[in-house]
Amino acid sequence: MRSDEKVIGLDGCSVQCVHPAKVQLVLDATLPTEDLARAASMFKLLGDQTRSRLLFALLEAGELCVCDLAAATGTQEATVSQSLRMLRASGVVTGRREGRLVFYRLADAHVRMLLDLTREHIAHEAGTAAAGTIDVGEASR
Repeated sequence: MRSDEKVIGLDGCSVQCVHPAKVQLVLDATLPTEDLARAASMFKLLGDQTRSRLLFALLEAGELCVCDLAAATGTQEATVSQSLRMLRASGVVTGRREGRLVFYRLADAHVRMLLDLTREHIAHEAGTAAAGTIDVGEASR
């Protein structure tokens, strides 16, 4: 390789060209900074295995108390309570008091849909990896 040649990574553009219509489409659809911050916070919540485990348990059971969540996920009750406080504060779960117990559930259908889609995506990725190849038509959809 000559000293004046540039190495271009696989993820870089080998030919510099900008598609103005596509760039404008993205600019027009870009979320405001506050909404992007909320989206990042949501993904941070899901980025913790304990919180994700609790959310998927609630997805399956519908409604569980702290004791049930701890038993179902193999997590200490104190850890479950701390995680639920964060999830409740962010509006991902909600609680219903029944006597001295509080039963937690997913806040709404959007949270259920996000978890369902996450599970579908993981299953799809596992199937693609098991097949060993990626169908180019599928990858571009």
